[in-house]
Amino acid sequence: MIMKGKKGLIVGLANDKSIAYGIAKSCHEQGAELAFTYLNDALKKRVEPLAESFGSNKVYELDVSNEEHMARIASLIEKDFGKIDFLVHSVAFAPKEALSEPFMKTTKEAFAIAMDISVYSLIDLTNRLESVLNDDASILTLSYLGGPKYIVNYNVMGVAKAALESTVRYMAVELGKKGQRVNAISAGPIRTLAAAGIGDFKQILNWNETNAPLKKNVTTEQVGNSAMYLLSDLASGVTGEIHYVDSGYNIMGMAAAEVNEDGKTVLSWDMAKK
Repeated sequence: MIMKGKKGLIVGLANDKSIAYGIAKSCHEQGAELAFTYLNDALKKRVEPLAESFGSNKVYELDVSNEEHMARIASLIEKDFGKIDFLVHSVAFAPKEALSEPFMKTTKEAFAIAMDISVYSLIDLTNRLESVLNDDASILTLSYLGGPKYIVNYNVMGVAKAALESTVRYMAVELGKKGQRVNAISAGPIRTLAAAGIGDFKQILNWNETNAPLKKNVTTEQVGNSAMYLLSDLASGVTGEIHYVDSGYNIMGMAAAEVNEDGKTVLSWDMAKK
């Protein structure tokens, strides 16, 4: 098995519909030993059974904005798990109003929160885990096309993802001196808990499905398999990359169109509304 003998920490697992779950499932099937974090007591009830399904009892409370949690995470992992070979950062957050209001109405406070939780936490967490990350460790985070491109209703989270992708490149250079790799997966839209906060998300799903070369949306399993590759030794020569898993949607330069029965051209956005 590709990941046999590998140990890793997955930060941000929320439920069995999340991308983090798809990554955990793929890594587990390939022999990896896993540890998990949960945000609070409410999510602990969800995460612990999921961890058990992957044969793990290593579950830690971790709010990346909580200094006490961050200060102790490395020692907890070292005590229970020793050193780890990979880290999955599946953490993003912006206040609700920053996603529902126009981007130009984003407050300074909301902007700071989005950047802190969604971007800086990757840097901070990697630094905190320095003592338990093996020299050839692989670090993976999750992005979205709303970073390099405009996506309707994505607002401040798009700016945060742009910063996250740049962070991946800068981290890749500095950590590459140790032999550690840093990459990101930019997944297509998937019905997850995080996606529930984005307005008109059903329409985004339909638009992606209509326009993507493969004419379908991706699954958490497909994203998980790509993530497993990047975390494994198969990708030992890959770092600083933003790897798209979106049925090819990111390559499109024009919207798809159809001619209706009246002989009029109908764009994909109109078809997606149906």
